[in-house]
Amino acid sequence: MRHTTTVLGFAVTLAFVAGMALSPLARHALPDAHAQAVPLAPAMIDLAALKHVDIPGTPNPEMNARGLVITDNATIGIQSGNVAKHIHPKTDEIQYIIEGSGAMWLGAERKEFKPGTLIIIPKGTAHGGTLVTSGPVKALAIKIPPQARDDVTFVN
Repeated sequence: MRHTTTVLGFAVTLAFVAGMALSPLARHALPDAHAQAVPLAPAMIDLAALKHVDIPGTPNPEMNARGLVITDNATIGIQSGNVAKHIHPKTDEIQYIIEGSGAMWLGAERKEFKPGTLIIIPKGTAHGGTLVTSGPVKALAIKIPPQARDDVTFVN
């Protein structure tokens, strides 16, 4: 019995040490985890009809968001509300303003937008911190590649 306990303890310790040694390698060998893409199906979505309350809330109390299309290469979602100024180090973002107007940070400048504005946000570009003049602001957001959960850094 004592021999079995010693062998078991040694095996568990060896497995733990091997896991610790291999985990950094696995982090680089495996791609970032993204939502599982499902085959696209034909659909029509009336984005103008979606109201802020119809879009699910997020951990940010001022922002509601819902994924509409998820592929291995990009995601398309609808978002309504506001988020503090931030960057995505690994993800390009394109927003199309559906409704609402105001001004937001885009890089080092505050830029005005209105319905019909297309906003191109290369990865690493600070954006957000919207001042709403008419709202809530509703936008179609395209993320290329799909944004990982840890790909957001808030900035001042």
